[in-house]
Amino acid sequence: MKTAISIDAPLLKEADRAARDMGLSHSRVFALALEDYLRHRQRQAMLEQLNRVYADELSPPQRTTTTKLKAKFRSTVKDRW
Repeated sequence: MKTAISIDAPLLKEADRAARDMGLSHSRVFALALEDYLRHRQRQAMLEQLNRVYADELSPPQRTTTTKLKAKFRSTVKDRW
């Protein structure tokens, strides 16, 4: 799909140089750059979500349940080995 975008001259020159060095078309260089940027954003969003999840402290009932589950898991593993 064709589209028109505006890019600052220094950035366009750098993209031209990269395209030549890599033996790629301008379109391919911009597509690769956009893919990389979008992947980075997804990873960043996932990291932020994980940080939020692990930053939350457990409530007392959650802590009790977690302790019981860990004890049950330990006894199961110990019994099998």
